[in-house]
Amino acid sequence: MRWTRCLRVLAVGAAVVSALFSPSAGDAAESNSGRLTDLVNPFIGTQNEGNTFPGAAVPFGMVQLSPDTGHNTGYDYTQHRIRGFSLVHLSGVGCAIGGDLPVLPTTGDVTETDYAKYAATFRHADEQASPGYYRVRLNSGVEAELTATARSGVQRYTFPATGKANVLLNAGQALHKNVSSKVEILDDRTVRTQITGSGFCRSTRPYTLYTVTRFSRPFTVHGTWYQDSITPGATKSSGPGRNGAYVTFDTRADRTVEATTALSYVDARGAAVNLATTQGRSFDDIREDARQAWENRLNAVRVQGGGDTLRTTFYSSLYRSFLAPNVGSDADGRYTGWDQSIHRATGFTYYQNWSLWDTYRTQTQLLGLLAPHEARDMAISVLKVDEEGGWLPKWGYGTVETNIMSGDPVTPFLTNAYQQGLLKGYEARAYRALKKNADGVPPADTMYVGREANREYIAHGFAPYIKGRPYAKPGDSDYHHGASVTLEYALSDAMLAQMARDLGHRADAARYAARSRDYRNLFDASTGFFRARGASGTFTGKADPARGEGFHEGTAWQYQWLVPQDLRGLIGLLGGEKAANDRLDAFFAYDRLLKDPAGTARKVWVNGPYAYYNADKYNPQNEPDLIAPYTYLSTGQPWKTTDVVHAALTLFTDGPTGMTGNDDLGTMSAWNVFSSIGLFPVQPGYGTWGLSTPVFDRVDLVLDPAYYPRGGLTITAPGTSHRDRYVQGVSLDGAGYSRTYVTNDMVRRLGTLAFTVGARPSGWGTAPEAAPPSLK
Repeated sequence: MRWTRCLRVLAVGAAVVSALFSPSAGDAAESNSGRLTDLVNPFIGTQNEGNTFPGAAVPFGMVQLSPDTGHNTGYDYTQHRIRGFSLVHLSGVGCAIGGDLPVLPTTGDVTETDYAKYAATFRHADEQASPGYYRVRLNSGVEAELTATARSGVQRYTFPATGKANVLLNAGQALHKNVSSKVEILDDRTVRTQITGSGFCRSTRPYTLYTVTRFSRPFTVHGTWYQDSITPGATKSSGPGRNGAYVTFDTRADRTVEATTALSYVDARGAAVNLATTQGRSFDDIREDARQAWENRLNAVRVQGGGDTLRTTFYSSLYRSFLAPNVGSDADGRYTGWDQSIHRATGFTYYQNWSLWDTYRTQTQLLGLLAPHEARDMAISVLKVDEEGGWLPKWGYGTVETNIMSGDPVTPFLTNAYQQGLLKGYEARAYRALKKNADGVPPADTMYVGREANREYIAHGFAPYIKGRPYAKPGDSDYHHGASVTLEYALSDAMLAQMARDLGHRADAARYAARSRDYRNLFDASTGFFRARGASGTFTGKADPARGEGFHEGTAWQYQWLVPQDLRGLIGLLGGEKAANDRLDAFFAYDRLLKDPAGTARKVWVNGPYAYYNADKYNPQNEPDLIAPYTYLSTGQPWKTTDVVHAALTLFTDGPTGMTGNDDLGTMSAWNVFSSIGLFPVQPGYGTWGLSTPVFDRVDLVLDPAYYPRGGLTITAPGTSHRDRYVQGVSLDGAGYSRTYVTNDMVRRLGTLAFTVGARPSGWGTAPEAAPPSLK
């Protein structure tokens, strides 16, 4: 048997860090209170460019009310000055966006208008955060508490006894570029703003949002500011630059002030409608509702076994996976479409914020599994972008396309929704939009770039790499990343071919399937790696695969495995299974990993949060390599997938640095969730799930019976540990199973997926027919 050639791994069974698996008193994954929310640490990822936020939000909420310390994406644990508590944050993004309407409580005279100057100091010892709640005691003596609803942020400030307790509402500064703003004090309890911003990465297209803030009691003094000029008693201010309002309370007798700020991307009336949904509800009631909303979400996955650290990192990752996409429609159903007109969502909730290049590989599938009702509405929302704006999105923020990242990520996003049964009634509409996107290029006078290099790709079988080509539109250009773009287009074509075949479009299916094999046109036999081609068709850039050009946030070493649609074909290009396994072993530094998995992960694989280039090793903190560890399932050595995955899991810890780079709207968190339970989407956009050893003895998934008739799936691996981590056998509903994957249809029917584990690799999954199939 082939697996006997690698029994040298047996002597190192205890190498993976034991803290991942160490049991603690009690099997159920719950805190002493019995609440899963108590296992979540929102500070994970707030340091070393994880770019998460610790503030208050509800699942998929429009509002994420959180402190901003000066970091370009919001909060950095190494900083100790809060500029304000602002309404909008995207978890784990790599560029500045959001931070709208930072609000800060202060005492004394209002003398500064720049939040970098009036920022309040604090200590982390005086901070607390949990799902739906954040609290900090500022060094000024003010205690600030935050909670949220889907469309509102709620603040409670406890001031020292003073006649000058202020709340500053800064409409003119944010994390993004502020284009213009307007602030109006409507009465002695209400402040309204209109804010226009732009500037996500290279994007320049503006968007507008509206807020209304209602205080729990009248303020005694008010004023506005514009730039450096403060005008006591004024009720209006507008224009570009620093622009805001302040209100002052007398807290000598009553030290508490509450404020609710509602948000709308439609108009001021929408903000007022959203505000009305919170009226008559106390801060504590809203906080409890937010906690319960999170408890219900987290309860979709119940785990047994594992240590305290493992459970904290797991449930914190599950929490972050449910933070986005975000509600975009108001409580009355109205939303601003990508045609910048107002529409009304009927029969669904409209969502926005589409980091598709990131999320199509993991988070999309997790939401389809654990939140299919919301995932269906999200897919419908993307179709609305096409219907109303004219084209499918690539990276959408709010009401506009940013064109950030490359390739064609919307295709696997929507084909995955189709494969998971989320598009019933919308199949034909989705297919028309996907076909238009796959076969064309958006008109020059629109904001979309779509498949920018599609003409050359269709004509010649590759997207050319043209260094320095001028940007046609703000954002990223596919021509600057021709090599990786070719791989991404081919992956998307493969997934669309499956949908076309299912829907009876046979000619289309054959055409897309043929295009899905165009990845081979990049293979340079002289180097044995993929390589960019220039406009003339010749290979270009350095021959060294660790130094080559034309790959977006990666190298040829890292992108070589991004052929999930045809790994059998890729293995053939590399020279067969032995050559592919040798290449994989070198890529993962496998011999070193066996001796020191955690050290290899931190010293060999990870070289900084943005170290994307000039590397010949696995990069677990970036999207191109998310599926790579599961390649061993297709090369006859599935136990090595477990070795690599469990080493990568050591990068998730329960402190501020406990993220592997940007979380990218839950992408890395979803990777952690899937890899921890032993079920991973190895063909994004299609329903194939790879199997590897879970890190928990038992996982109970609560599934929506409308999509999963059994209503749940139980995954077991009794005795799994850092030593006993190798699959000895698998059974499905009690029947033995020898393949390394299951399908969507199987997941829908399954009640139990049982792993038997041990200290030695076995012959399970090593037969040629055990590997995930190549798509046709």
